[in-house]
Amino acid sequence: MADLDPVWEKKYAAGHAERYPWDSVVSFVHRNAPRGLPRGEVKIVEVGCGTASNLWFAAREGFQVWGVDGSASAIAAARQRFKDDGLDGTLDVSDFTRLPHPDAQFHLAIDRAAITCVGLAAAARVAGELRRVLRPGGRFFFNPYSDRHSSFRSGQAGPDGLRLGITEGSLVGVGQICFYGRAQVEALFASGWRVLSMEHMALEEMAGTTRGVHAEWRVIAEKLP
Repeated sequence: MADLDPVWEKKYAAGHAERYPWDSVVSFVHRNAPRGLPRGEVKIVEVGCGTASNLWFAAREGFQVWGVDGSASAIAAARQRFKDDGLDGTLDVSDFTRLPHPDAQFHLAIDRAAITCVGLAAAARVAGELRRVLRPGGRFFFNPYSDRHSSFRSGQAGPDGLRLGITEGSLVGVGQICFYGRAQVEALFASGWRVLSMEHMALEEMAGTTRGVHAEWRVIAEKLP
């Protein structure tokens, strides 16, 4: 995947792994899965799934799951965990700007701080692909970092909205990041989507001498017919 920062393959190859799902993803899945449809018939896709901790949770809950990530090491670890735990899921090494899925297949789509790792043009391609593979009325959870994050200020401006060389805040060492303001979030969903909720979350560290703000967006959008 051309847009993937190689730092992630290095991290996963060195043993980095997410063990448990993010609480925001758990809430999204339980609140937005289609009502009246058995869990075994609900299909969920995650882009940039890493070692698939979110999909591990969803599979344990009985949902059908698919995940894509550009890191071969991450997908290998995810497949092994699913095998060890007796879970079913389709996990592929793939470019998430060109999803290997047919049209109108999924009920839910998840992005947990993966799209934020590529530039704005690539993000628009991912959103277009997710709109293609979601069913009408399908819902997408978009979770990028905010430009109010402390790490934004320490980075250098790069191409296509990216910040490079971050030296401060909680995002040191994670490579390139695209930090979103409200205008960038709204632009991503300007056509073909209905935004159901748009939350801006900011947590400020107040203890000790190291102060900083962790800021992110939590957006739920619905595919229009």
